[in-house]
Amino acid sequence: MPTPRGRLPGAGPAPGRLGVDIGGTKVAFRAETGDGRVEESTFTWGPHRDAGRDLAELAAHLDQLPALTDVRAVGVALPATVGPGERITAWPSRPAWTGLAVGPALRELFPGAAVAWADDGDLGALAEADAAGCPHLLYVGVGTGVGGGLVLDGALCPGPRRGSFEIGHLVVDQDGPECVCGRRGCLQATASGPATLARAARLRGAPVTFDALRDGLRDHLPWAEAALDRTARALATAIAGVGELVRPERALLGGGFAAGIPALLDTVAAHLTALARPGHPTPPLTPARLGGLSSLRGALLLARRL
Repeated sequence: MPTPRGRLPGAGPAPGRLGVDIGGTKVAFRAETGDGRVEESTFTWGPHRDAGRDLAELAAHLDQLPALTDVRAVGVALPATVGPGERITAWPSRPAWTGLAVGPALRELFPGAAVAWADDGDLGALAEADAAGCPHLLYVGVGTGVGGGLVLDGALCPGPRRGSFEIGHLVVDQDGPECVCGRRGCLQATASGPATLARAARLRGAPVTFDALRDGLRDHLPWAEAALDRTARALATAIAGVGELVRPERALLGGGFAAGIPALLDTVAAHLTALARPGHPTPPLTPARLGGLSSLRGALLLARRL
């Protein structure tokens, strides 16, 4: 007999809370049981199809989660842009979800549970702020794109009901490269991992892989250092701008690209220091702590608040 949606199979105690990180290629789960146990599970999406089949695959995996029952609160990290009416307006990784009413779809997966969702970068910031014990924190993640979030007084800003903190689409150079959103000069169009590699290739006059960039930085090759410096200046410009508006106590730099290029943190920090003005220091910059787990941990934190 199939397990009803919102109840996970097994005879263990109620988990109470479940965090779900729905990514473009992978979905991760982290649940807390009533007796303090933690259960985790992941699966990789099949080839991109349509939203209905994706949801069916998600539901089938939920039925296989071991030793958990009675999900009472669910927090979901979602990289899609959600507009009015709880409808997805954009998700480049899985475009067939565009137009889906994500709220009803998630509530159907977990009937009887309180369900909330937020941008994965926002929830990454929430988890990083919790791990750092810092209630006023800016998180920037550099990977395939540039995302992040802002936490003020321990709460997400602007908050799930008002939309996500889109630092990747902060314009840092009106004459900069074209972004996937159609504008020019967005932060992610200059500072994402792919944008950095493309710039390095232009400067080198030959293709540049991630490993080639790391080797070039290790050997202090001019094309590699110049490519990274442009990325760092753009990131510092964005962080300094946010700092002028909302005064976070700290800024964290994370994401897969940043983690694999250790020189990026120090280069961004140097440019950030140079942007300080008398009486208005820029926020100190430190590395993120949670790595690829930040969005999942943030989703669970969101569930705890329901």
